Amino acid sequence: MADPWTVEAHRLFKKHGIKTVGYVPDAGLTDLINACDADNDIKAVVMTTEEEGIGLSSGAWLGGEKAAVLMQSSGVGNTVNAIASIVSSCQFPLFMIVPMRGQYGESNPWQIPMGQATAPVLRSLGVRVYEVDTEEDAVGAIENGLKMAFVSNAAVAVLIGQKLIGAKSFIADVAEEVTHV
Repeated sequence: MADPWTVEAHRLFKKHGIKTVGYVPDAGLTDLINACDADNDIKAVVMTTEEEGIGLSSGAWLGGEKAAVLMQSSGVGNTVNAIASIVSSCQFPLFMIVPMRGQYGESNPWQIPMGQATAPVLRSLGVRVYEVDTEEDAVGAIENGLKMAFVSNAAVAVLIGQKLIGAKSFIADVAEEVTHV
């Protein structure tokens, strides 16, 4: 069996010279975040909000390094102004991995609107979007996205679908809480 996409993503970060990884903690990214955090060649930076990742990535590029930004789809809305102004105007490369919510099997109604809007919003900002639902597609999209971002100064987002990462329970959690009251 091949390595999980998160192991391959870390390997590809190393292969493509990613030196900084900004992230907002997310269960779908835990293994990748832990691998980056344990890697002495990568500066793993926990962010308090997603738009910090746009500045972090742009600053790394200005300093001669490559960065990747990791965030859940619900946080993409927080990055709109930074992508539209900094990345688009200055033509900085941007590479993001975004585990999706609000898709296949989602039971949390609060996640659905942004989950459905993520790809169209990013595309409207000029971001090249790769939507993936399998391990193989995720690895290929990450490899090709890294090349596109840093060779052509493009903004690229790899959206990891819920068919791959799984849907988190919401209704069962709510029902469980109600029975314990």
